[in-house]
Amino acid sequence: MAKRNRSIRRENLPAGEVGPRQPCPCGSGKRYKACHGAKGGAPDVFVGRTFEGLPSECDIVALRELVPAATAPLTVPSAGDRPVVLCSLLPMAVPAMSRDSGQVWLGLQVQHNYGDPSRDLAAVLTRALEAEPGIVGLTEAPGEGPRLQDLVTGTSLDVTVHDGFDFWVSDVEDTSGMEAALEQANQQATPTTRLSSVEAAYWTNVGSKEHLRWVMPEPEDQLLDALARLHAAGQDSIATDSRLVGMFRAHGLLAPVWDLPVGTGAEVLEDSAAAFAKDLAEALADTSDLTTEQRAARSGLANRQVTIR
Repeated sequence: MAKRNRSIRRENLPAGEVGPRQPCPCGSGKRYKACHGAKGGAPDVFVGRTFEGLPSECDIVALRELVPAATAPLTVPSAGDRPVVLCSLLPMAVPAMSRDSGQVWLGLQVQHNYGDPSRDLAAVLTRALEAEPGIVGLTEAPGEGPRLQDLVTGTSLDVTVHDGFDFWVSDVEDTSGMEAALEQANQQATPTTRLSSVEAAYWTNVGSKEHLRWVMPEPEDQLLDALARLHAAGQDSIATDSRLVGMFRAHGLLAPVWDLPVGTGAEVLEDSAAAFAKDLAEALADTSDLTTEQRAARSGLANRQVTIR
């Protein structure tokens, strides 16, 4: 079933009412002067919540922006009996690959951006299903057409996080000549684990630090209020000596980030993450006005946001 395209066109933006240093009303997270107020403006179509309506929306955002090596099968009725696999990253960041095995691999982390990643993905997927084995990509904006939400069915994805990129050659018999490139790619893959007790929460070890990065589906204002309530109450820790240090904003969603002491690991976070999710749900249900302390906490959290997309 087709999903509503939540797009905002330049002619519908209240340009005369927006100061140059204010957030652009398109929702990009950028200041107006750097977005639709810039010379030439932003792309005509901006989709605030890119992957809304897709199964496991938060995991898709995580795989596109935060997770180095992961895969998830997609249910695509138009593919017939050809398996379609969503991949965080493909070799050389190509958009898609039609495999000799009959599988189609669809890459999330790509180098192009034509305004609506979901439409780009749908265009690439459609081409890959019709292509001979090999690389499939986009060299120009796909134009009008379906979005990925129009092609994929189901309610959730079965995400597998890999230690590296060996899955690139999982269906290849002769891997001679690929070893060096694969080893180089694997060296760039930071250890990552998806928690099983909650949705779309990923532990990672970047060497000098460990983090928990958790993509959440709630609207930004409501989530910030709830996180501020928990912070003011001292309930925002996710593990011993952990600290909520800020959050990413990507594709219309927020991903709070916790710093963790080195050596924490992913396993010990399972119970505390589940407990935090319960506390967060209660805080989200609280619609009372924020106290002075909570407003200060909210302001601090809002100032520690980094917009990725």
